[in-house]
Amino acid sequence: MPNLPKPRLRRSRAGSPAPAPAAGPAEPRVEILEHEGLRWINIERPGAAERAWLEERFDFHPLDYEDVASRNQRPKVDEYDDYLFMVLHFPVFDKQVGRLNAGELDMFVGPDFLITMPNASLQPVEYLFERCRTNEAFREGMFSKGAGYLLYKIVDDSFDYCFPMLAKMGNKLDRVEEDIFEGRSAEIVREISNVKQEVINFRKIIRPQRSVLRDLERTKQRYLAKDMDIYFDDIVDASERIWDVLENYKEVVEALEDTNESVLSHRVNDVLRVLTAFSVVILPLTLIASLWGMNVGVPGEGEEAAFWLILAGMLFLLVSMLSYFRRRGWL
Repeated sequence: MPNLPKPRLRRSRAGSPAPAPAAGPAEPRVEILEHEGLRWINIERPGAAERAWLEERFDFHPLDYEDVASRNQRPKVDEYDDYLFMVLHFPVFDKQVGRLNAGELDMFVGPDFLITMPNASLQPVEYLFERCRTNEAFREGMFSKGAGYLLYKIVDDSFDYCFPMLAKMGNKLDRVEEDIFEGRSAEIVREISNVKQEVINFRKIIRPQRSVLRDLERTKQRYLAKDMDIYFDDIVDASERIWDVLENYKEVVEALEDTNESVLSHRVNDVLRVLTAFSVVILPLTLIASLWGMNVGVPGEGEEAAFWLILAGMLFLLVSMLSYFRRRGWL
């Protein structure tokens, strides 16, 4: 990586938006918190004005600015002499389409600054930033331990936010299992498909980050005190627990899908069994009616007693076959 100069930042009051560049067509939406020389700059959904604001104040690598502008970056950690650039993805539920999407969080981390740039509304980041803004004691406790600890809290809270989502998915799976055995197999095929899609999307978000978190654990010593090593180990552990739950959900949803198909197959077989039984019962009656309905002379032709005798024989045959099928459990 090229040897870049240390980023420059024009200081502003804690919690106040930074001034926009004079030449910019729109005022950038930038929020800054500062305490004891450490700054947290939060830029939600950065656009052209926000990127111009960053480029004016920081000497980051041009490729990093391209990654910030891109909407399809893979999770990664790029290490430079004076800072780290990170891209992480977290699940975000989109209510408009009713599915999980990946919310990207771009971060620049230096010895005296931390820049977060989510491209979607990430509630853990918003909540932590708001607490630091409104609670001076909390902000002092967070900022006094350095940029590394603040980075840990942001990433840790974002991963912890995944567990309530996993709990909701688990509740959905439990409801699907109950509905299968309550006779709603045909109606819940779509529900199983939706839950399966959520598990797949969740796995696509978490899986690429497992190696990224290991890289982060390797580079953590740059901005973290030695007695805080265990903190980033906790993030890796949380990621592995999330992955284990997703692996379990993947197996459960596949088992539920197989079970539902099996229940549907049994019901179809029951219907076919009843229809087959009735077809077999009607077949000899149809044969008898066909024989005595031919346009040739048959015994008893033209006699009323013969009609009632044939009808009684057909009724006896019908009752006998139904009783036999009933005893064999075919009906």
